[in-house]
Amino acid sequence: MAQGNAGEPESERNDVCDDGRPPPRAVVGSHRIEEELFGRAFDKNIIRRIWAFVHPYRAEVVISVAALLIYTATQLLIPLIIRYAIDQGVTPGGIDRTALLAAAGAFLLAILTNFAAGYTQETVVGKMAENVLFDIRRAMFCHLQKVSLSFMDKTEVGRLISRLQGDVNSMHEFLESSLYSVGDTALLFGIFFVMLWLDFGLGLVTLPVLAILFVVRIVWLPRARDAFMAAQETNSIANGALAEAIHGVRAIQSMDRQQVNFTLYDDKAHANLRTHLIAAKYAQVMVPIVDGLTGLAMASIVVVGGSMVMNDRIDVGTLVAYVFYIQRFFDPIRSLTLQYSIMQRAMVSGKRLTDVLDVKIDVQDKPDARVLSAEMDGSVAFRNVTFGYNPNHPVLKDVSFRIDPGETVALVGPTGSGKSSAMALVHRFYDVQHGQVLVGGHDVRDVTQESLGRQVAMVLQEPFLFTGTVFENIRYNKTEATRDKVIEAAKAVGAHDFIMSLADGYETQLGERGGNLSLGQRQLISFARALVADAKILVLDEATANIDSYTEMLIQKALIKLLEGRTGLVIAHRLATIRGADRIIVLQNGQVIETGNHNQLMATSGLYSKLYNLNYASFDHTPEEEIDASSQAGSRT
Repeated sequence: MAQGNAGEPESERNDVCDDGRPPPRAVVGSHRIEEELFGRAFDKNIIRRIWAFVHPYRAEVVISVAALLIYTATQLLIPLIIRYAIDQGVTPGGIDRTALLAAAGAFLLAILTNFAAGYTQETVVGKMAENVLFDIRRAMFCHLQKVSLSFMDKTEVGRLISRLQGDVNSMHEFLESSLYSVGDTALLFGIFFVMLWLDFGLGLVTLPVLAILFVVRIVWLPRARDAFMAAQETNSIANGALAEAIHGVRAIQSMDRQQVNFTLYDDKAHANLRTHLIAAKYAQVMVPIVDGLTGLAMASIVVVGGSMVMNDRIDVGTLVAYVFYIQRFFDPIRSLTLQYSIMQRAMVSGKRLTDVLDVKIDVQDKPDARVLSAEMDGSVAFRNVTFGYNPNHPVLKDVSFRIDPGETVALVGPTGSGKSSAMALVHRFYDVQHGQVLVGGHDVRDVTQESLGRQVAMVLQEPFLFTGTVFENIRYNKTEATRDKVIEAAKAVGAHDFIMSLADGYETQLGERGGNLSLGQRQLISFARALVADAKILVLDEATANIDSYTEMLIQKALIKLLEGRTGLVIAHRLATIRGADRIIVLQNGQVIETGNHNQLMATSGLYSKLYNLNYASFDHTPEEEIDASSQAGSRT
């Protein structure tokens, strides 16, 4: 996922299957089960974690619950008012207008109170839920900006987007449903106790029906939970494949992979459809069951209650109230069943969200980390550094070298030799397993990451431009930079002329990733951005690898200006671009095998000299067997 950064995966990542075989011939998206990264699903502590976001709005929660309980109380009161009207207002002796008017007034008051409480509860809950979702999104975005690149390297964009959007939206339903469930639960118990109070024997008639429902739910709950979890997982897999296909659409079209990728994505989409259909089946199956039990309970109450009325054991008003209560009794059960579906999906989503928030930040400032002063000398040193993305497969092995202040050093070597990894360690994108990386004489682990970032500017092999204007992109690392400073930097790297040829000059809006510019133009803007940053150390990671010869010539001229008074670390595969470096460090298989300037290395007749004399323009163009042969020849001389 980490694109074009100093931690760009090279062949050094050892991307092979666990059993040593190469990956499948045709794939789209990831086949990794998410729990391998985030742990197993369903955690009883999720409610506690979610409450941490709800806690600042506890006053709104209290108001909502109070309004909800008042709303529930009015629903319990209405059948009792109707019972009073029937038993007291309609008697064998005639109509009691006073009792009917009292019942009508109480009924009107109950209806108005019911409306006011319901409106208050809906309004407050809606506002509170939106605020909580806003806080969750902010917390996740903030955390994802800080997580270590080792996490980003193995996590798909689509899966994270699924969590940031789909899972957060599921939490919105949960926040509302959880409060509604309080009201439904209160209504359910309230109806049961009122029915027992009205007539204990008639109330017991409903117990067998409740027992049946209880058994059904015991069987249903675990199956429904598994179905909801499976639906969330396949949804993330499908989203990951979709995001990958969108990001790589140019490569897909250039290799005519559209049909192959569609077939592969279609499999994931159908798997997602199947799991969602199963989840929907479990979500809906309880509704007809509850409806059937409602009819059974109603029939039982009418038969038994009617018999009791005929025997003068209960009044007609009491039986009518019972009918109303039975109609309402299963409504909260039906509602709770639907809410459980929502809440179960939300529990899975909550687990996935909190797992992202719990991703360990491997690279953190020490409590006593110092600020790296802008007055530091700009030196860089590696002392016996061993590092690997997988500690069992080191990419750099006991590497040591020093770069003096103001010196320009080029790192060269075959693909996978560890060049980009070394540069990533200078900026402390990762921490070493052994040894030390020092900047300005300080171990990078002993200084704050913010101050280190201010002193190390990087130009990556694949420049990343953000949506916004050209001006905003150039001063992205230093937002206080003036327009004059931005224009001066653009002129220094040869970008000013093409920027002025754009429709709105420096105010031209760039598309996603700067897609409306050529690769060379994007690279020149990234050079200007590095110059505006005004850092003591400049890292150029394959910065001229993907541009044409003319643009490279412009950049070579700009580099002289760019590196004035700065320590420069240049990674380049093109041998022609590194001859001007003060010193060249040759890496192979994660080890330093040669060091010196161009003339010195040519005189030693080592690997650098052999490769240069083979007339290859780049180490990348050199067959592995010739590298090995040259290396062996150099060791014999």
